[in-house]
Amino acid sequence: MANPTNLVGRAPWANVSDAEWNDWKWQIANRLRTVEDLKQAIALTTDEEAGVRKSLEHFRMAITPYYASQIELGNPRCPIRMQAIPVGAEAVHSPDDLEDPLAEDEDAPVPGLTHRYPDRALFLVTQICSMYCRHCTRRRLVGEKDAHITRDQFAAAYDYIRAHSEIRDVIVSGGDPLVMSDRELEEILSTLRAIPHVEIIRVHTRTPVVLPMRITEDLCRMMRNYHPVYVNTHFNHPREMTAEARRACSLLADHGMPLGNQSVLLRWVNDCPHVMKSLVHELMKARVRPYYIYQCDLSRGISHFRTPVSRGIEIIEALRGHTTGMAVPTFVVDAPGGGGKIPVMPNYVVSQAPGQIVLRNFEGTITRYRENPDVGSGCGLHDACRDPRYAPKEGPVAMMQPDGPMTIGPVPERKKRKHE
Repeated sequence: MANPTNLVGRAPWANVSDAEWNDWKWQIANRLRTVEDLKQAIALTTDEEAGVRKSLEHFRMAITPYYASQIELGNPRCPIRMQAIPVGAEAVHSPDDLEDPLAEDEDAPVPGLTHRYPDRALFLVTQICSMYCRHCTRRRLVGEKDAHITRDQFAAAYDYIRAHSEIRDVIVSGGDPLVMSDRELEEILSTLRAIPHVEIIRVHTRTPVVLPMRITEDLCRMMRNYHPVYVNTHFNHPREMTAEARRACSLLADHGMPLGNQSVLLRWVNDCPHVMKSLVHELMKARVRPYYIYQCDLSRGISHFRTPVSRGIEIIEALRGHTTGMAVPTFVVDAPGGGGKIPVMPNYVVSQAPGQIVLRNFEGTITRYRENPDVGSGCGLHDACRDPRYAPKEGPVAMMQPDGPMTIGPVPERKKRKHE
């Protein structure tokens, strides 16, 4: 990974050696943080400079030299530029904007740990990212101060996870956990792996996209000691899948980390079926499974990125059946107020009646599927589904059990957990 040619003559990196360029710590130390830093590397018009300054009154900026080197000069709609460089629209607060749109703090029994879904928890271990994306949903936390959570907060989170045996899946996120040192990250992974009921550890990171040189052999060898470890990353545009990014993904995959990708639907960046189709194809070639496309959240200062939900449905319709099913992610709206991820998809059911259902396929062909009217909707493994080891204990699925509840109360279990 040599210092790219499009930076030659562009201060402050014109004379940077390959060794420095490929050092992830050098990349973080030399991020673009101020308007003056930005102007040395990228030409700004007077209006653009004013917009950057206005935005920085509200939210910090940090761009790795590597990611900045991918910006197409002279193109104000460059998808890399739009995700990295602040604009004045970030200072505009829409009436729909929320400080904590996903109510993560409300569902946090201890600081830094969100327990919303029954069997998994979100562990926010740091407030630092190598780059502060302009569409970030956690702007209330990320970049406010350069710090990981405290020792006491780590201890409280571990104690909570140990005390709740239903938690089998822990998502390590932030910020970006891969800004931590190998030693710091290993302490987290080893502590979680030592908890008997934690079956799966997921690391959520944008590092392969914005700082691929952070993905080293040493890091991958360390992480594979704590398998099963999954890695979800965050590519939003096919231009982000560079040779360096492919190498980072390959290193992770070669060390046994299954890779997934979570994109955010962003206006003028990827809100196009052709762009998204190209992205999912590039991801598949890099052994990264397209996992989610998120509707852009209602975070402060990002209303200019938001698209109609119908645009996401249009994109899924353009993918389903038109490319391999493995490349079709789930489009979700992460419901405001902590409602969780709600899948939204095209409607392929034309009509339904006892004994038959009429469906349409991706080409518009209408098909009738006959059903046996004598077969009920319950599970065919009647003895097994009555087995208490398998019967769901809560939620609408529990109502389908022979002795299931008739109604479900309005207070979710996760609300009660906070006060335990």
